[in-house]
Amino acid sequence: NANALKLSCEFLRIFVTEAIQRAAAVAEAECSYKIEATHLERILPQLLLDF
Repeated sequence: NANALKLSCEFLRIFVTEAIQRAAAVAEAECSYKIEATHLERILPQLLLDF
């Protein structure tokens, strides 16, 4: 179904955007100018619970 595909794509786009924003906040708190895998690892558990 085309609508289901559009909805799934939008959900994934929002999920990735939120992950990047949260990881950037963690990186900024550590005075880092680059998002590392460790930043994503830190935000992942709460992100999965929120979605």
